[in-house]
Amino acid sequence: MAGIRSVTRGRGDQHRGLGHYLGVALSAAVLLLVLALAVLLIVVPKVAGGIPLTVLTSSMEPGLPPGTLIVVAPVDPDTLQIGDVATYQIRSGEPGVITHRITQVISSSNGERSFIFQGDNNSDPDADVVLAEQIQGRLWYSLPFVGYVNNAVNGVNQAWIIPLGAGLLFLYAGWSIGRGIVTGVRGRRRHRMPTHRAD
Repeated sequence: MAGIRSVTRGRGDQHRGLGHYLGVALSAAVLLLVLALAVLLIVVPKVAGGIPLTVLTSSMEPGLPPGTLIVVAPVDPDTLQIGDVATYQIRSGEPGVITHRITQVISSSNGERSFIFQGDNNSDPDADVVLAEQIQGRLWYSLPFVGYVNNAVNGVNQAWIIPLGAGLLFLYAGWSIGRGIVTGVRGRRRHRMPTHRAD
């Protein structure tokens, strides 16, 4: 009977071990996802001089639906072509911007270029001709749904969301490491216990 009890306890340990490893794998996946988002949202745009923006309207559907994060990289307006998706200031020097597709490039006699933009989901082009100095950048990459996260961590929320998120990640990492150490110690103690009695 003592031997049967020992075998049953060993199987339970195996089940707990599988759950533990699945938990560790899930935790690692979540941590990697958070780190990847941090790199794409903060590090890469900062290093490359890109501008992270959130699509708020349906004018660029289906490719860029509302909630999409777009990162716009600086560009020489002379290199822009028809078909490029670019961001421009609605009025030169003011913060409001629009991200649409270039449908026409106009070259003047003095060599200056201007652009006609139109949203992919719009039936008409944008009302005003866009000058080269209004161009903020060309679409570099986009991430669906992540724009809402970008909105949440920017502005007044940035002062408390980022420290809170970092703190929670550190606490979670500490808890995972502590749990792993405790599980390892208990496992070693169980392995040292005799599996049967010698009568």
